[in-house]
Formats: sequence, structure tokens, C-alpha cells
Amino acid sequence: MTHDHHEDHPQGRSPGHHRDHADIDWNEMASVLEAQAELFTPLYERALAWLGHKQTAPGLIVDAGSGPGVVSCLLADAFPGARVVAVDGTQPLLERARARAARLGVADRFGTLAGELPGVLDDLDYPPDLLWASRSLHHLGDQRAALAAFAARLAPGGTLALLEGGLPARFLPRDLGIGRPGLQARLDALEEEWFARMRADLPGAVAETEDWPGLMAAAGLRHTGTRSFLLDLPAPTTDRARAHAATVLSRTRDGFGDELDAADRATLDRLLDPEDPASVHRRRDVFVLAAHTVYTAERTG
Repeated sequence: MTHDHHEDHPQGRSPGHHRDHADIDWNEMASVLEAQAELFTPLYERALAWLGHKQTAPGLIVDAGSGPGVVSCLLADAFPGARVVAVDGTQPLLERARARAARLGVADRFGTLAGELPGVLDDLDYPPDLLWASRSLHHLGDQRAALAAFAARLAPGGTLALLEGGLPARFLPRDLGIGRPGLQARLDALEEEWFARMRADLPGAVAETEDWPGLMAAAGLRHTGTRSFLLDLPAPTTDRARAHAATVLSRTRDGFGDELDAADRATLDRLLDPEDPASVHRRRDVFVLAAHTVYTAERTG
């Protein structure tokens, strides 16, 4: 199965999420993925508008690692003449994607495909003109081979749009007024260590320098652009943004609790306690600031 969905938390690297799929309650997880992707919709819309200026009208768009289909439906809206296929390894998420497409009135040009990337792309009826892969590539052990497979399945002149990297999301000021300053920087460092372990443990894992334009060129594609897109929801922010911050910090607390010192655990517990005036549910300085980077390349042959 595809072990990542681009509607995961903003870094795309949440500890505790990448377990065996049989252990995950997808009905519960899907609503979290949807809420997070909906919050980030302005960022995705700007990215897709940029793609629209670069891409001639595509006939088929594939969303590789689609999750519950929030961005798949945004692709359908951004490219109204295209057919969109959401590809994922988890049927309950694809059911959500189909239901969303129906609610938004795009079901007549929307389909789903279940299976493991990249091999499942062989089951497409014809090659895509645009393949959108948002934080799904880094959950495939051999990223170079996966990029080559993506490239081989594009239509001539087709575009691969790869969303990888960017900057970790921040929600809180450096000095919270409780605990030691710099909490989120320390959490980011733990997450980087976790991410390295996750990559190393993937089946067929190959260490690779994350030079995405270079890897695209090695796959026979012509790099056509790189751009980063910002989500900036300043303080005092919305209840939806606060809920997102609470969800991410809660999952971080669950995933890294044993690696945090007692002071940082106590700080996180206060931040997550709705009754505490210092919590993200109540404090006025909560914000959401994140950046995602998109790389594009074209199949020339």
C-alpha cells in the first residue's frame, strides 16, 4: 500500500501515523486528513494556479497518494476540462474521495484507483498529462526508481508535479511564557530524526540526496520550475486553525513523549489542556505558518 497521503499533517511526517494500515482506524483518520487539507486549501489553490499557467489543458490528471481526495477535487476545479483519478492504497479514503467529488459536482469526470505506487499506475486506461505526487514519494523506499516509474507513465509532453520539502509548520512563538523557549524547534529536531529512521526502515530503502530537480533529470525529465507556497494564518487565528495546532501537537506528544524531557512534556500537556489559559485552545498568539515546495518536470520524449 501507499504509506502516505498528502493530506497528512503539514510536514507530511507525523510520528505514529505510519504504522501498519491494519492498525489504523481510517474512519477516524480520514476526518483528520480532510480537516488538515481543507485548512491548507489556500496554499494548494495557489500551487495549482501556478501549475495552470505552466500546463496546457490536461486530459488526464492523476493524484498519486490522494488520501480522502481534498486536493484531487481541487485539481478537478483548477482544470475543469480534465478527468481526475485519485490513487491511494486505502479503500476507505478513496470512498471519501468519491463522496467529496459527488458533493462538489465533479463525479462525472472523477475516478479512483486503489493499489501500491508506482505499480498501480499501470492500471490507468491511458497515460496522465499531469501527475501530482504530494509527499507520497518519500514513503517509497527507492525514490530514484519511483521517479523513473512516474516519468515512464507520463504521456509525451506530460508534467510531473512533485510536492516535497518546504518548511515545518509553526504554531507558537519562540517564548511561550511557560517552559523553556524554543519548544517547536526541539520538536522539529526530533521529527527529523524520526523521519530518517522511517526512511531507513522502508522496504528496499535507498539513501538518496534530496536533489529533486537532479533526480527528475536522471529519470529523463526536463526540470521546468520550482516554487514554494506559503500558508499564513496570523494570530489571533481561527478556531479551525487552533484545532489543527492541537491535533498536530497531540500526535507529536503521543509519538515523541518518551523522547522529551519532563519539562517539555509538561509544557505540551499544558498546551493541550483546554482548561489551561496557556493552551492552544485559548491563547491569542497561536498562528499557522508553513511553506510547501513544488517541483515540476516535463517528459520530452
